[in-house]
Amino acid sequence: MTQTTPLALDGNSLTLADVRDVAVHRRPVMLADAARARMLATRAVVADIVQRNDVVYGVTTGFGKLSDIGIPADKLAQLQVNLVRSHVAGVGPELAEPEARAMMLLRANVMAKGFSGARPDLPDLVCAMLNADLWPVVPEQGSVGASGDLAPLAALAVTLIGEGMLHTPDGRLLPAAEALKFAKLHPVTLAPKEGLTLINGTQAHTAVAALAVAEARALWEAAHVAGALSLEALKGSPTAFDERIHDARGQEGQAVSAALLRTLLENSPLRESHRDGDPRVQDAYALRCMPQVHGPVLDAIRFAEGLIGRELNAATDNPLVFTNGELLSGGNFHGQAVAMALDVLAIAMTNLATIAERRIDRLVHPDLNEGLPPFLSAAAGLNSGFMMAQVSAAALASECKVLSHPASVDTIPTDGSKEDVVPMAMGAAWKLRRIIGNVRHVLAIELMCAAQGLEYRRPLRSSDAVERAHAAVRRVVAPLGDDRMLTPDIQAIAAALLRRAFAVAEGEA
Repeated sequence: MTQTTPLALDGNSLTLADVRDVAVHRRPVMLADAARARMLATRAVVADIVQRNDVVYGVTTGFGKLSDIGIPADKLAQLQVNLVRSHVAGVGPELAEPEARAMMLLRANVMAKGFSGARPDLPDLVCAMLNADLWPVVPEQGSVGASGDLAPLAALAVTLIGEGMLHTPDGRLLPAAEALKFAKLHPVTLAPKEGLTLINGTQAHTAVAALAVAEARALWEAAHVAGALSLEALKGSPTAFDERIHDARGQEGQAVSAALLRTLLENSPLRESHRDGDPRVQDAYALRCMPQVHGPVLDAIRFAEGLIGRELNAATDNPLVFTNGELLSGGNFHGQAVAMALDVLAIAMTNLATIAERRIDRLVHPDLNEGLPPFLSAAAGLNSGFMMAQVSAAALASECKVLSHPASVDTIPTDGSKEDVVPMAMGAAWKLRRIIGNVRHVLAIELMCAAQGLEYRRPLRSSDAVERAHAAVRRVVAPLGDDRMLTPDIQAIAAALLRRAFAVAEGEA
């Protein structure tokens, strides 16, 4: 299957890889035929309810605390428009384009599942907008993740009716009606329940989560590459990664981490140069305990991947519409599940940052770096070398510690206390995104320092894998001689990490 083959949304089979394909790589999307049939069946149920004028939450009543107020039949369409407009109340920075695109994809997919009671026209328009590279302005603050991500999803919903603002592929920001016309698309007129369908659900924080967990796994691999370079530059011992040690403990992530480090360090002449006669008995924890720290991070990533992966295909509307004619009110829109996974991942990634920062410190610290020049500068004193790079890493690691305080344990009543227990899932999502960005920059600094340290061990060479990683660093930044501005170098390596330039070769993970 090529990248240009449309992804057919059926509400049941979306994967984390699919989300990245659409959100980042712009794979086209379409509504699956089976999903269209399911949607028409449950739409008929809603139409029958309206025809009978039954009292059903969100269809013939107000919302939240106002759900006891019945709405006249001739006002039902206006009710949905008012709902969407009133919920566009978010503030703060915009979601990045890939996050907004991921949110759009997830919203279309949940409608495709067939429990929303909406017409196929809605996901059809969302898919067409994705394919036309149109995406809404979505402020990231203003959602508590309780009735779902109401404000962020409303920012999308309002553009479907031709209001609000849309980004266009040529870099403009246009009124939605104008942008849709430019793309030869037409706004929808909302039918009963469809406004509620568009804004109820967990798709904003889950979109951020889906992209974040993918990068977390890539950074986890890169952390081993950086750690292996540091170990070699510091003439450390791989003995602590012996398979027997980790089998004796039985922790899965730890065993995988140790195996990856063994592979990365295999057949290193540099290691053999100090195998005999080395007075050191054990390395510091930042080197020796990489599997014990990196390993639980993998366990957390796997946990988050499973939970977030399930949420991609979850029915999170309220009420849910069933083909037997029933509408059931529940709480599937509540974001506690993903919020907790995000908080666990935030803690795990923070530990990845803190151990990497300690390796950086050992590389530059003249009392700890096993004979390397102070701050990795041959003319230390006249030059400061990587002194401030370590300070930046320390600042980033410390910020991660602050941000890793869990959001999902907080709650504050909203909607007149109708929503009295909320998960703060969106806060957990953007906090994790910030942490992952910090980890990326800490690892960029470690890769720069470790590559420099490795060069001071020449003519000795390291393992093939470590030498490939060293070459990858040097393709992006030059060795540090006299002092220069380091920010561009750090940003360049961070960008390479984002491109997966330090991904582990197939078979090594």
